[in-house]
Amino acid sequence: MDKINDPKFLEKISTIQPSKRQIAWQEMAFYGFIHYGVNQFTNREWGTGEENATIFNPQSLDTDQWCESLKKATMKGVIITAKHHDGFCLWDTKTTTHSVMHSPYGKDIVAQLATSCEKFGLKLGIYLSPWDRNNPKYGQGDAYNDIFCEQLRELMTNYGELFCLWFDGACGEGPNGKVQQYDWERYYDLIRKYQPNAVISVCGPDVRWCGNEGGHCRENEWSVVPASMADNEKIQHASQKADDALFRERIPSDGQDLGSREVLVNHEDLIWYPAEVNISIRPGWFYHEEEDEQLRTLENLKSIYLGSVGGNATFLLNVPPHYDGYIAEGDIKRLKELGDWIKGSFSNNLLADATFDTPLSESDYQIIAETSKAISPNYFVVQEDIAKGQSIEAYRLSYWDNDSWCEICSGNVVGYKRINEIETPVSSTKWKLEFPKVRGKVNLLAFKLY
Repeated sequence: MDKINDPKFLEKISTIQPSKRQIAWQEMAFYGFIHYGVNQFTNREWGTGEENATIFNPQSLDTDQWCESLKKATMKGVIITAKHHDGFCLWDTKTTTHSVMHSPYGKDIVAQLATSCEKFGLKLGIYLSPWDRNNPKYGQGDAYNDIFCEQLRELMTNYGELFCLWFDGACGEGPNGKVQQYDWERYYDLIRKYQPNAVISVCGPDVRWCGNEGGHCRENEWSVVPASMADNEKIQHASQKADDALFRERIPSDGQDLGSREVLVNHEDLIWYPAEVNISIRPGWFYHEEEDEQLRTLENLKSIYLGSVGGNATFLLNVPPHYDGYIAEGDIKRLKELGDWIKGSFSNNLLADATFDTPLSESDYQIIAETSKAISPNYFVVQEDIAKGQSIEAYRLSYWDNDSWCEICSGNVVGYKRINEIETPVSSTKWKLEFPKVRGKVNLLAFKLY
């Protein structure tokens, strides 16, 4: 028998399961990134590490306003750049004087954001750059790793529960002209000790980068992939350019097939390693006044949402505050527009009162939903119960038209969630969802029309 159709192989790849932390992260679906620091005051994207802390002096910093703005878009969490590559720390740290506490502002911004997150019902995540262009011990091996681990410990023990620790793996020259070897396993062990429910993202074993910063998700984004994709051993002793190349080699942006049967059959060790799509609402990741009129359009954000949240990934949208510490009016307006579309599009499940010929929990290869009145949906949503694995390789939605079934949309990978826009207006009381190709038993979590 051909190995890709061998029942033992299919059982193996369809029953690999996520951790509880990965499921909780996937359920968040859409959350925000806040890039904030000295770069707002120098109008740079990457700081040099030579900035004087005295330049950091926001006049209207308001983390409540940040959270309120992100909530308008229906986000469920926020990740803050507690330290970017310039080494400037936004919290009360004992590891360096290159921090907000030694600036004219003089207050712990991570603490303020943690309080605001609790107030607005958002989860908090931390971005901490391993690359530190300010710290003199960067490039000295364990001497710097000790400092970085202490920074991690401070952030993980003083600000409540975190949903994510986010690393981009950048690795360049320090102020001493040397490049640092990161002790990833030590970092991971520390996170598991202090924040066992937090996912470790991008340069970590829980969440992978989609492979680009353009908002493009693969047409088929499998969560089960070769274990080698989570291997950080390559990312050592490299210049930033080389590091970036190695990182992209590991998660290839042009590789459209990461988890098909044909790919997985050549790998013994497989893992659950789902994708995150990360983009900025502006051209830059930090705020630049000249970009106020260059926000992503609502149509672009809608498309990215459907492709990421609706493509078995999550959506991390960066919204950088103004240098004075508030999110600009144009950004807030665009966030509200996006949130209004999400709420308007996915609040009324037209199958909420439908009868199903097969209970969702017992679905195998097809399920038929029937409504008391004809419905005309705009969106189709299907979800697998990923706690039991990922099995669906193809799906097809049809509607009953007088005397026959007519296909309205189809696709391949489902995973946690797949969303299809129904572009052709149709009306019917009967809808059939089929799974022409599967790896094992289908464990259906949801079949909805909106």
